[in-house]
Amino acid sequence: MFSYRHAFHAGGHADMLKHLVLIELIHYLQEKPGAITFIDTHAGAGIYKLQDGFSQVSKEAQLGIERLAAKVMPAFENLLQQVQFENQTEQLSIYPGSPFILARLLRPQDRLKLFELHPKEILILQGNVAQLPNAQQIDVYTSNGFSGLKALLPPLGRRGLILIDPAYEDKNDYRLLETTLAEGLQRFATGCFALWYPILPRRESIALVDRLKKVLANYSRPWLQAELRVANVPGERRLQASGMLIVNPPWTLKEKLALALPELKTALAQDSKASFHLSSAEV
Repeated sequence: MFSYRHAFHAGGHADMLKHLVLIELIHYLQEKPGAITFIDTHAGAGIYKLQDGFSQVSKEAQLGIERLAAKVMPAFENLLQQVQFENQTEQLSIYPGSPFILARLLRPQDRLKLFELHPKEILILQGNVAQLPNAQQIDVYTSNGFSGLKALLPPLGRRGLILIDPAYEDKNDYRLLETTLAEGLQRFATGCFALWYPILPRRESIALVDRLKKVLANYSRPWLQAELRVANVPGERRLQASGMLIVNPPWTLKEKLALALPELKTALAQDSKASFHLSSAEV
């Protein structure tokens, strides 16, 4: 159950899609002055070293953030700005995970709630968060975000962004994501939920998005779906594609992703089968 460590995939193509979307969501929500509660249900260690440790096993950053950093494109400016903030030189040695991207973008009135259950990751996360200048705005829970999320909804002020990106190493994660989304919408129907998912040739993965869309239809919630495929090699064990399903998306997001996704595909393509998908539904 605890074999997964996000450091194996830090800075890879899945992070590029997830964090590109995440930063756009943060910026949109912060256009209004009201306080926002940000929640990350599967936080990991928070920040990662790219030059040693687990990151050097897969070296996914070489085909992800390192490629992106070599491109001068306005669509990636916000993401690259967050990455560069953690690096003191031009060489990319550090990659911020979702918790650090969220933490660095907090305004004084905002709050961040982080969940992590992995016994080693939670200790690293707690140590990393403690060093942040705004650590007093951040709560870290040694708990499963699937079960812990319910107690935090709806947040104070009823303004919130919930990022749900489990490892999916346990097949139950697919079912838990579905039930967690339904419970979340029951308590906080107007909240912005950002769901990351891998695209894999397994039954649970293939059925996931349609099952989630049925939940959204039951609650009459709008959604936006963005997917990125960097390669299509049958039998390849490495993740080749992933997606984001945004519930109650900002009205500006689809237009921005329509410009960014073609450039992201071009920058990160590993073969001629690279592609992207973007769709949405209103209520």
